[in-house]
Amino acid sequence: MPTMNAGIQVRERHTKHWAPAFKKLRRLKVQKVKLPNFREEDTMSELTPDQIRSRMKEQGILPPRSWMERPITISATGAVFEPYIPPEGDGKLSSLTLGGAKQSMEFLSKKSKSMLAVRKIRSFEDNFSPSTFAEEAQDIYIKAHKALVEKDYDTLHQCVTELCFPLMTEDLKMCTTRWQFLKSLEPPRVVHARCTDIINKENIFSQVTVRFHTQQTLAVYDRFGRLIYGSEVVAKDVVEYVVFEKHLANSYGLWRIHEKIIPDWMPAREPGRKTYVQQKPVVESEPVADTAVPATPTEQSAAVA
Repeated sequence: MPTMNAGIQVRERHTKHWAPAFKKLRRLKVQKVKLPNFREEDTMSELTPDQIRSRMKEQGILPPRSWMERPITISATGAVFEPYIPPEGDGKLSSLTLGGAKQSMEFLSKKSKSMLAVRKIRSFEDNFSPSTFAEEAQDIYIKAHKALVEKDYDTLHQCVTELCFPLMTEDLKMCTTRWQFLKSLEPPRVVHARCTDIINKENIFSQVTVRFHTQQTLAVYDRFGRLIYGSEVVAKDVVEYVVFEKHLANSYGLWRIHEKIIPDWMPAREPGRKTYVQQKPVVESEPVADTAVPATPTEQSAAVA
């Protein structure tokens, strides 16, 4: 309808809005959306390489590579390099005996490489000292075992490496563990230290072996609450050689338990008493024999008479 303005007739277009102030906002209310073509894969075989390249460039897709790259992180090594060999009879021989004196001399002869490794560690950690690290290692050892008992895997990952984690948790998934650290019979001490580089010279890992002579209690129960190993009352003296590892090239690296050294001369551990489902015995029933004697024809006739 034409409008009347001061008695003057003004003709306007029918497509023009009566309030043109917000025409830009009204235009933005409706946007054209390009719908995906779900049958595009069927037609990809018919396209030329140049058409495929232009379509991938339009969609922002990188061209495929002939090889597959996967990001990896090396936060721990896969084994113990140059493992320490514990002397036979350790923890039982006194330093005053002949066997104990031989052990002390062997330890001094292997100390030179360990001192070089300690110097390498001090180039990354200025305050590193084998005497103070032994006490720190014992705290990590106790913290890791308490986290294992409580099944606190987040804390356990901070105390053990990726190699040690499955070794500690695999056999205890369906079990209840009771562990207690009583006391140290001997102060912990560093007996071995080594450093190595992986991939390049700057990516350095360090492994330190600490000897523990402690008194502990350990009891393991199965899912039915039956005791399968150890005792909560009987305390045992334990001599262990635990390897601690740290990624020195990582400024946020932590000292973590990497593995435990078990010597060849160590006697086999007592196996745990496992629980099995008892099979029901199958009783075979014997066929019952017929004891009745068939009657002869003369006996039948006599019975009728």
